[in-house]
Amino acid sequence: MLTMLLAVSLTLLITFFIMFLSSNLSKKTILDREKMSPFECGFDPKNSARLPFSLRFFLIAVIFLIFDVEITLLLPLANISPLTNIFSWSFVALFFLLILLFGLYLEWQKGALEWSQ
Repeated sequence: MLTMLLAVSLTLLITFFIMFLSSNLSKKTILDREKMSPFECGFDPKNSARLPFSLRFFLIAVIFLIFDVEITLLLPLANISPLTNIFSWSFVALFFLLILLFGLYLEWQKGALEWSQ
């Protein structure tokens, strides 16, 4: 068991080291101003391409992703219910739902779900 754990961790360590080394070696170090600017068919842009962006959109998207992943993890519980002990199944489901509701409550209290301030 210990040798298997050592082999897996050594493999992961070597893999991460190779990925880190290859990404650092292949990275371009010279940044060109023209290549970093947005391309608009060769014409001068009418407006700035770097418009200010409300962070509220980003926050709502992150909250949606977190709750979406939690609900995706909750869905297989319905298929597992006939195969397990009802007490342990209900405990896990209730615990997971409480985490979901607690996260929603915290976001609501912090005002992250309020669109206008």
